[in-house]
Amino acid sequence: MRKCCVRELGRIDYGQALELQQQLASQRKEGVVGDHLLLLEHPHVITLGRNGHMENLLASDEILGRAGISFYPTDRGGDVTYHGPGQLVGYPILDLRDWKRDVGAYVRAVEQSLIDTLAEFAIEAGRIPKLTGVWVGNRKIAAIGVHLSRWVTSHGFALNVNTDLSYFQYIVPCGLAKPVTSMAQLGVRASLADVSQVFAAHFGRVFDCEMLFEAPVLAAAEREK
Repeated sequence: MRKCCVRELGRIDYGQALELQQQLASQRKEGVVGDHLLLLEHPHVITLGRNGHMENLLASDEILGRAGISFYPTDRGGDVTYHGPGQLVGYPILDLRDWKRDVGAYVRAVEQSLIDTLAEFAIEAGRIPKLTGVWVGNRKIAAIGVHLSRWVTSHGFALNVNTDLSYFQYIVPCGLAKPVTSMAQLGVRASLADVSQVFAAHFGRVFDCEMLFEAPVLAAAEREK
């Protein structure tokens, strides 16, 4: 069975996470490292996909600055989206040559991992035909935007756990005039750590890989004292 290293990074700046993704993706292409799954949350940030439309960003730089929101154009698919505290973000760095050389199947598999995770918390989620992401009724609970280079994936998903949904007022989420929701809004009180663990288990099952959790650097340092 293939192995996948899970790294739980806590709250990390978007730029730092992007740099780490790029580094791991480059190393994965060279065969220096194996598959990785980065699980984390970001401070308030809005990102725009490579095929996104600036008109879906509804606030000026000045307004975003006053709200404490940074902005990044990215090379992922999809349009505009928001990340912030209380949102579980996952960045799989996988070589799809070891799984399936099929982008559509990869996106559906990430969606399935999220759907199965939400089911564990008694939330019935699913898909909407021709739209990417995971939905509860007509409300989006998880967004997905990926990038592939030489069959190695980067970017990934954002699942609203206990996100402050008011921050979505600054965008047209993913370019769609549809409402968003969160696990908390649906009455589920769960920590990011709990959801992260459940997701990693389902991700491993869907992608048929053994999930190996890397010990946090701080914890390792503390043990050495």
